[in-house]
Amino acid sequence: MPLDVKTQLTALLQQALASVAPSATDTPIQLERPRDPSHGDFATNLAMQLAKALKKNPREIAQQLVSELPVSTLVTKAEVAGAGFINFKLEAGAKTGVVKAVLAEGENFGRSTLGGWQKVQVEFVSANPTGPLHVGHGRGAAYGASLSNLLTFAGWDVTREYYVNDAGRQMDILAVSTWLRYLDQHGVDLPFPPNGYQGGYVREMAEQLKHAHGDKYVRPAAAVLAGTPGFPAAERSDDEAKQQREQQLDALIARAKELLGPDWAYVHQHALSEQLADCRDDLEQFGVNFDIWFSEKALFDTGLVARCVDLLEKNGHLYVQNGARWFKSTAFGDEKDRVVQRENGLYTYFASDIAYHLNKFERGFDKVINIWGADHHGYIARVNGAITALGLDAKKLQVALVQFAVLYRNGQKASMSTRSGEFVTLRELRGEVGNDACRFFYALRKSDQHLDFDLDLAKSQTNENPVYYIQYAHARICSVVGQWAGANGGDLAVLADADLALLSNPRELTIASKLTEFRDLIDNAARELAPHLIAFYLKDLAGEFHGWYNAERMLVDDAALRDARVALAVAVRQTIRNGLTILGVSCPESM
Repeated sequence: MPLDVKTQLTALLQQALASVAPSATDTPIQLERPRDPSHGDFATNLAMQLAKALKKNPREIAQQLVSELPVSTLVTKAEVAGAGFINFKLEAGAKTGVVKAVLAEGENFGRSTLGGWQKVQVEFVSANPTGPLHVGHGRGAAYGASLSNLLTFAGWDVTREYYVNDAGRQMDILAVSTWLRYLDQHGVDLPFPPNGYQGGYVREMAEQLKHAHGDKYVRPAAAVLAGTPGFPAAERSDDEAKQQREQQLDALIARAKELLGPDWAYVHQHALSEQLADCRDDLEQFGVNFDIWFSEKALFDTGLVARCVDLLEKNGHLYVQNGARWFKSTAFGDEKDRVVQRENGLYTYFASDIAYHLNKFERGFDKVINIWGADHHGYIARVNGAITALGLDAKKLQVALVQFAVLYRNGQKASMSTRSGEFVTLRELRGEVGNDACRFFYALRKSDQHLDFDLDLAKSQTNENPVYYIQYAHARICSVVGQWAGANGGDLAVLADADLALLSNPRELTIASKLTEFRDLIDNAARELAPHLIAFYLKDLAGEFHGWYNAERMLVDDAALRDARVALAVAVRQTIRNGLTILGVSCPESM
């Protein structure tokens, strides 16, 4: 029997619809799986959709539709329920037929053409290369990688991109922090700015400079501090003191540029290269790879930022106030207008961000997906406005927000501050719980929902740990298949001829029915940009398998039944593999 049961049910309903309501045959037919399996295998609300047009009671319409359904071996029962739902129960073969499809398609089972091979760019992580990635960044990395895998699986041509913020003040702060630590290592006594980058990695970069270049970049303390305003008292934390500290930091950056001259570029590039290399290595070890690492600096070097701002002005969306150029973002729903070029001539980060989006559109992507931290929610309106102001289609841009994960260790919430150096790195987390637990736990919640990362649960080898539970199902099946293969010459191809009609007990039919959901799951998850739906599905599928495994013997004496059960188990294993691969989680064969 053909696998696409929904298509067949839809065709039956269309015939009934043509008989009951010939004028409403264009009504979309929606088929869903009832939450309660006792209600059937599929349900439709078609009668309720027709009620207003036909001016009839939905239950009456439903009864008419049921009576007009063509006879089909696919359906064992169709009944009216509730306010006018029609529930369908399918014959066993309609469910177990999926097993042959899984065995035949293997790693392609569930693949879709939904995307039509449209070009989509997914930009994610894009953390400032000012320090190691922390566990908050890890969630964006896991989500972006899983989403990219999902969209590829669902038929999109995906480009994975990391936007490198290698221009601007934050990189200057990292460079001057490194230089000040370098001076300290040469005995130059200077107060270190509390708002500089303070992690041990900054000292390591300073040591690298010292080892490679000796005292080449040493300058006297008096020269470094000359003309700078000085720091306010350490105990002060008021807004004025914070502003003074930022002014002092900017002054130190200006002094470093002046005192080092052309060597400043080397110190700056050294800090950037070291942190970017560390970031790339960390992500690659996490199973997160990018096709493009796009430089923000390139937007300035190619003149795109200037061209972009001039284009906004040409289109009438800029005005000048106090010497600065402002984008009229309030005209596009933003809460206030935004500066794109300061009175000193320097472009703002927002200006380069607009230029980056112009570049994305000029590269010809059919869809652009930005994965941003949830704190960037207010940024969406102004970026959409800028895209529209440039004469582009803002509907091509989709923003997925990611809440930072909150890590708890021994009941204590870990700090995530990069400047202070008090943070838990992604590398440390991976070392503690492993890549698989990291990737899966990050995917356990919808991306814009709060996530508490439970370390104790992630490390436990119990059924309460979902990734362990799913991987254990996979390993169990591998063990069963290994035993079966030892007695059958190891040729899995013979399972294609297994008599699936022998899979008749409720647990087996439930598992088979669950497997038929996988195709729709992929399409729905891709449409909603929701890889967490795959995590939920795999957890449920593993639960159904464990229940079956514990209740029934797989390797029974009856050879035909044994082959049928092993075929079902292999189909479950393949589906688990396909789902975990999308999520970036491994599939161990023994545990």
